[in-house]
Amino acid sequence: MHPLAKLDHQFVWHPFTQMRDWLQREPIVIARGKGAVLWDVNDKEYLDANASIWTNIHGHCHPKINAAIRRQLGRLEHSSALGLANEPASTLAARLIHTVEAGHQWSVSPQARGGAKGKHSKRRPDAPLTKVFYSDNGSTAVEVALKLAHEFARRTGFSKKPKFLSLQGAYHGDTVGAVSVGHIDLFHKAYAGLVFQTDKVMSPYCYRCPFNRARPERGDARDYRQCHWECVDVVEKSFASQTKKGNPYAAFVVEPMIQGAAGMIPQPAGWLRRVAEITRSHHSLFVADEVMIGFGRAGFPESWMASSNPPCPAPLFAVQHEGVQPDMMAIAKGMTGGYLPMAATLTTQAIFDQFLGDYEEFKTFFHGHSYTANQLASVASLASMDLLDSPASIQSRMRLQRHMKTLARDLWTLPQVGDVRQVGLVLGIELVKDWTKRESFPLAERAGMRVCDVMARRGVLSRPIGNVLLIMPPYCTTAKQLQTLFSVLQDAIAEVFPARK
Repeated sequence: MHPLAKLDHQFVWHPFTQMRDWLQREPIVIARGKGAVLWDVNDKEYLDANASIWTNIHGHCHPKINAAIRRQLGRLEHSSALGLANEPASTLAARLIHTVEAGHQWSVSPQARGGAKGKHSKRRPDAPLTKVFYSDNGSTAVEVALKLAHEFARRTGFSKKPKFLSLQGAYHGDTVGAVSVGHIDLFHKAYAGLVFQTDKVMSPYCYRCPFNRARPERGDARDYRQCHWECVDVVEKSFASQTKKGNPYAAFVVEPMIQGAAGMIPQPAGWLRRVAEITRSHHSLFVADEVMIGFGRAGFPESWMASSNPPCPAPLFAVQHEGVQPDMMAIAKGMTGGYLPMAATLTTQAIFDQFLGDYEEFKTFFHGHSYTANQLASVASLASMDLLDSPASIQSRMRLQRHMKTLARDLWTLPQVGDVRQVGLVLGIELVKDWTKRESFPLAERAGMRVCDVMARRGVLSRPIGNVLLIMPPYCTTAKQLQTLFSVLQDAIAEVFPARK
C-alpha cells in the first residue's frame, strides 16, 4: 500500500463513507490534475466524470484561474469582512448581481414576472436580487437564506412562527437548518432530535410519479408522461392549507430544474414557473438552491441552441430558463471553478431593508464566517465568470451538451437502465432490476457503487447516488474524452449486470 494511503487509513475520516468498507482496500490517492484528467500517486490516469463532486467546471489547473490567484497572493490572501471591505469581493458581488439580472432579460416573460399585490405587497417576489451575503459552502448559503426568511417573516408581521416548505427527497446541505428542509431519511433521520419541523410536497419525479399513467418506455419519462400536473396541484393544496391555518409558509425552498442528491430528479418543463407563481400568490418567498446547477451547469434551452443569433448573455442559472425571479438564491460549488470554498446568498432590497436600524435596535443580521468574502476565492470566482462569458466556453458547453445527449441514447440498449435524464450538462442514469416494471435494486445491493468501482478500474471517476449513476464532466471535456467516458460506462454496466442467457 502506498505510504499516503496508509496515512489516510490511519488518520482521515471521509464524508458520506462507510469507513469499515473504506479501510478494507487501498484508496485512490489523487496527486495532480489537468483539464478533465486526474492522476493518482501511481501515475494512473482517470477522467473526472463528476467534476470533483460537481465543483470543477473549467477543468483542473486552469491557467487563467491559477494566474488570478497568484496575482492576488502577491497583494493579500485574506482580511476580515467584519467591519472591512475588499476590492475582489465588492467587484464579484456587483458581477453576480448584474449577471443574474442580465440573464433574466432574454428569458423572462411578462406573465412570469407578474407579482401578486395585496396586504404584503412589499414582499413582492418579482423584485430583483440586489444584495450578496458571502459564506463558505452550499449548506451555509442555504442556512443564510433560511435565517433571512425566518426573520423577514417575523419582522414584516407575515408570520409569528415561520414555517418552511420543500420537496420530498430534498437535500440542501448538512448544517442544522439545511438538514431541516431536507427530506432524505437515510441522511437526516439520525438528526431528528436536532432539527426543526418543515413540510414537504411531492417531487415531480416523472419516472416514479404515482400520477403518471404511462407505461415504461425507452425514453426520458418527462417526454412520455401522462398526467394532468397533479404534482403542481399538490403544491397548491399545501400552500392553501397552511395559509388557511393563519400561518402561511415563510418560504418554499427548491433546487430549480433538477434535484441533485435526491437522485438527479429533473423537473418537467413548466413545473418551476408554475410552483413559483403559486408561491407568489400566497406572498411567500421563493428560495432557489442553485448550489449544484448554477454557473452554467443547467446548460442551454433548446430554443437558444437552435437560434442562429442567440440572445446574450448566455444563461448561467437555472431559474433563468423559465423566467423565475427568486427572492433568494443560494450559490456555491462551481462558484470558484472548484478551486476554493466560497458561497453566497443573493437576496432582494426588501429583505435587506428589514435588517436596517439604529445600532441600539440590534436589527443586524447576526451571522457570519471567518473566511467570508475571502480575496483568493473572490478572484478565482471572477476569473471563472470571465471564462463562462467567453465565446470559447459558451461554444464548448453547447457542444458538450449536444454530445452528452447523443451518446446517452445508446444507454437505452442496456436492460438495467430504467431512465436516462439529462438537464443541460447533468446526466442521471437510473439502474433497475426490470425496466418494464421500474423495479428498483435494494440499496444494500450497492448497484450504483459496483458500477462506479468498475469504472474507476477502467480509468473513469464518478460517484453514484444510490441506484443512480451520474455524469457531470468539466466543461473542457473533449469529444474524444466524452466518448471514452460513455464507452467505459456502458462496459461497466454490462460487466456488473451480464446479460442473461
